[in-house]
Amino acid sequence: MNRVFHGWSTAMLLLLLFNSCKTGKKNDSQTIAQPNIILINIDDLGWRDLGFMGSDYFETPNIDALSKKGIVFTNGYAASANCAPSRASLMTGEWVQRHGIYTVGTSERGRSQDRKLVPTQNTETLSDEFLLLPQLLQDNGYATCHAGKWHLSDDPLMSGFEVNIGGSHAGHPKSYYPPYKNIELQGKPGKRLTDLVMDKAINFVKDTDKPFFLNYSPYAVHTPIQPVPELIGKYKNKPSKLGQDNAEYATMIENMDTNIGRLLATLEETGKLGNTFIVFTSDNGGLYTVSKQHPLRAGKGSYYEGGIRVPFFFVWDNAIAAMQRSDEPISNLDLYPTILEVAKVKAPITKNLDGKSLIPLLTGNKRGFDRALYWHFPVYLEAIAKENENRDPKFRTRPGSVIRYGKWKLHHYFEDNAVELYNLETDLEEQNNLAEAHIQKTKELLQLLKNWRKNTMAPVPSALNPDYKE
Repeated sequence: MNRVFHGWSTAMLLLLLFNSCKTGKKNDSQTIAQPNIILINIDDLGWRDLGFMGSDYFETPNIDALSKKGIVFTNGYAASANCAPSRASLMTGEWVQRHGIYTVGTSERGRSQDRKLVPTQNTETLSDEFLLLPQLLQDNGYATCHAGKWHLSDDPLMSGFEVNIGGSHAGHPKSYYPPYKNIELQGKPGKRLTDLVMDKAINFVKDTDKPFFLNYSPYAVHTPIQPVPELIGKYKNKPSKLGQDNAEYATMIENMDTNIGRLLATLEETGKLGNTFIVFTSDNGGLYTVSKQHPLRAGKGSYYEGGIRVPFFFVWDNAIAAMQRSDEPISNLDLYPTILEVAKVKAPITKNLDGKSLIPLLTGNKRGFDRALYWHFPVYLEAIAKENENRDPKFRTRPGSVIRYGKWKLHHYFEDNAVELYNLETDLEEQNNLAEAHIQKTKELLQLLKNWRKNTMAPVPSALNPDYKE
């Protein structure tokens, strides 16, 4: 009897040990299944403003090295050509006509006598009816931190973040040196805001023992252009074949890059880098008066390529192969479903998701999507310089919509029903309007654009402005 009991108890002990080992493995897999997520969303950083994107002037060694560890998308886009709507679309995963944030401030930008139409009214604060990406992540076990520019409401703590580092409705600091005035952070004399925001973001990464989501969105490199004094000398006489020559702006880019290097070093020191999904992008194209993006046309605020095409890459050890480049068109609308899939979190079936998860592209299971990308801008945005590459010297853009499908891109403007068609494979500069030469393609894309506006209830302004003077 004792032998039987002893044999039974030994068997039970072995079974318990086996189950314990299995449970341990399951917990390990759960940890791997919920990686840390860092979204780096730089403000006003142009497509050409980095070494890995071809700049021979700006110095970004940390970002360049990071980009080589994953996949770079050369046809990456923001959902809008300026900051607030782009950020709202990223956080909601929805096209601008769904959340109604089209621009910063009023939609009546520019002189009234130059605006032919009465623009659609703009929304300045993101409605709390939207389920935001950080809210879903927080509800599913993530520690969440916003660091830097928010620009969608007064307090990101009300939008799914448990830590807020300097985020508010402010679109840019009044000064990068203390007192920062409109940014509620206190820095020691001479402490640059970009450095201070990263100091606090690093503290968050070190202190949390949960899977975390860090929305790192420094106010840099948005205006005011305030140089880092000790860096300016190296850029003053530096040559560039691309015509990039803004030394003060270059110091801001290098300082931003240095801080990202600090963040990466912290991840390595804490052993968290290997289990961290990293996205790097910009909220819109570069500011034309600060840094031109040739061969792309125009810049921030325009729906030519210079205003909406942005640097974009992804890094995730053991999941995304290194040293990859893709010309597949993607949008920051895709980040919401992509990040949810990384976190193994499902959105409610009632949630509008206007982008696609990029995981099949990132992991090599799919080569591309057969889809169009769309932009809608039913308002006005005035020009900031008479010499520009826009349609006219008065506005960066006038009310209209844009579609890109494959190599073709079509602009449709509402004031005069004008249509522009470009083949981006042969005319990245958008100089040769092919609308009349390719009538069938023009009709096809215009119809797709009209159908999309109808299906999404996108407002198209038609009322004439009584102040308008031709």
